[in-house]
Amino acid sequence: MNLPNRLTILRVIMIPFFVFFMLADIPQGFHKWIALAIFIIASFTDLFDGKIARKYGLVTNFGKFMDPLADKLLVCSALICLVANGALKEWMAIVIISREFIISGLRLVASDNGVVIAASYWGKFKTVFQMIMIGFMIGDVDLPFFRITTVILTWIALILTIVSLIDYIYKNRAVLKTDRH
Repeated sequence: MNLPNRLTILRVIMIPFFVFFMLADIPQGFHKWIALAIFIIASFTDLFDGKIARKYGLVTNFGKFMDPLADKLLVCSALICLVANGALKEWMAIVIISREFIISGLRLVASDNGVVIAASYWGKFKTVFQMIMIGFMIGDVDLPFFRITTVILTWIALILTIVSLIDYIYKNRAVLKTDRH
């Protein structure tokens, strides 16, 4: 198993630990800083696995399948924990998670028709802003600048979520019309 795939597996393995610390009730709030550290490390494994795979020609079918799945598991787990902690409104998490299911479904339909849907720039921007937003929400520093920045990041992430969904559907609308059967 190559290094990028190991990083992807590491990201998946980190998720239960991240969730545990997100939902733990440890005195002095150390749990949120541990959760934030795990989230940041997991997020960077996403950045590095892709860069390493492309740079050294280590792209595999396993990586093509597991990398986006690991990202979705990490982000969705974080959003659910943030809703549970009262840091994120339910409807916002539903919008973001719904987009992930819709795109996954579109990719399955495309795959069934022999088409590979690559990640778009809008999707990549969306992921970056979601990760930063989640980091800010986990940190939850009680300073006006931090709070305002978190709100702005949340709205940018939501807008990019919707824009990237529309972009994927529009660019791949032919896949939805195609039926091999």
